[in-house]
Amino acid sequence: MERYHPSEVYELFVRHMNTPRVVVDNGVCATATLVQVHSARKHGVLLEAVAALSNHGVCVRKGYISSDDGRWFMDVFHVTDAEGRKVADDDALLARLESSLLSADASLPPRPPPPTSAAAGALTLLELVGADRPGLLSEVFAVLHDLRCGIVDARAWTHGGRAAALVFVRDEDTGASIDDAARIRRIESRLRHVLRGGARGARTVLADAAAVNLDRRLHQLLNEDREAESRDQAEAPTTTAVAVQDWGERGYSVVTVSCRDRPKLLFDVVCTLTDLDYVVYHGTFDTEDDHAQQEFYIRRLDGRPISSAAERRRVIQCLQAAIERRASEGVRLELRITDCRGLLAYVTRVFRENSLLVTHAEITTRDDMAMNVFHVTDVAGRPADPKTIDEVIQRIGAENLRVDEDRWPRLCSTEGDAGRGAGLFSLGSLVKKNLVSLGLIRSCS
Repeated sequence: MERYHPSEVYELFVRHMNTPRVVVDNGVCATATLVQVHSARKHGVLLEAVAALSNHGVCVRKGYISSDDGRWFMDVFHVTDAEGRKVADDDALLARLESSLLSADASLPPRPPPPTSAAAGALTLLELVGADRPGLLSEVFAVLHDLRCGIVDARAWTHGGRAAALVFVRDEDTGASIDDAARIRRIESRLRHVLRGGARGARTVLADAAAVNLDRRLHQLLNEDREAESRDQAEAPTTTAVAVQDWGERGYSVVTVSCRDRPKLLFDVVCTLTDLDYVVYHGTFDTEDDHAQQEFYIRRLDGRPISSAAERRRVIQCLQAAIERRASEGVRLELRITDCRGLLAYVTRVFRENSLLVTHAEITTRDDMAMNVFHVTDVAGRPADPKTIDEVIQRIGAENLRVDEDRWPRLCSTEGDAGRGAGLFSLGSLVKKNLVSLGLIRSCS
């Protein structure tokens, strides 16, 4: 009979008494669906809740996070669908949240299973990082096609002169995962040559596509690549205002973010703080028109606040980069077509031959259909010529490729946005107002 350490037994008891509880209510607020999450505290549970909301396709309009600094927390989210309406299928949202939180709140650390050759349904995951340049994605897909690797799903981001991609592949002939060691070495060698990234430019792992949070892993790859620190700040002006201040009286660091609102913004911020090993104890977030304002009270995993200027600078750089990575630049092209061998190599070659740079890509294959999204600019990063876009559409097929520029708002560089964030960061009335609402201090009014 397997025995657990007494500390593990106590942890089991605490979690049993605080099983995650989710409430989805469409009757409280006139303009949004209210989602409440109560759970025992565990590092990463907040991220799981935010990820579940993002994966369900809802937009978080406002909310707050409250904790007793001990073993429980409560999150409240006001969410809408993409059109700004209440969530119609609230039962499906409730089921997704409960499933995600219960899996994240497993009672005890899982015991590692015995090694197996390849899990059923697993795919081969390629993790790619390198310097960005025109035609890079086209070269990657051409190499994979030449090596008879069928691409099932993929996600690629570019930012700060760097590119990261996650590509799930299988053998084109058999449809099975690629686990032959010699073949894997050959794939990695060819891709490293294309990426010019040395030993860490390409890595191959066996993975279940459904179990990998692609967005989080892309953030991690670019953070590990030190992309946030390597970009030239003088050449990369930002309208994303981030500040970190100390609140020594309570032992918190206060992180404030002011930027243009967009889908998955809250996820990107919480994901970055979690992966940097910070715990969010309290927080508020709100949107007004297309502007978002967020404020978080954090400590490191050891319970201490940020302690140095270098650490503070690192947090600011990583948050700004995480917010701006997803601010997809350029024209959004949606491709829906029957999948076939070499499809992605052909499509991205057409982009390259027409001097279009792919800044973001989302590749999805379901049954025999390819449903892909590309964001493209010209090679200098400027808006693409409409005539060039028309030529590309005609070459690939107007019935397969279409333009959709409105689905994904871009971070726009305007004086108005910069001005809105400039005066945000002082530990004054804004912080005090939020602390009163969280019950951390008493109101003197």
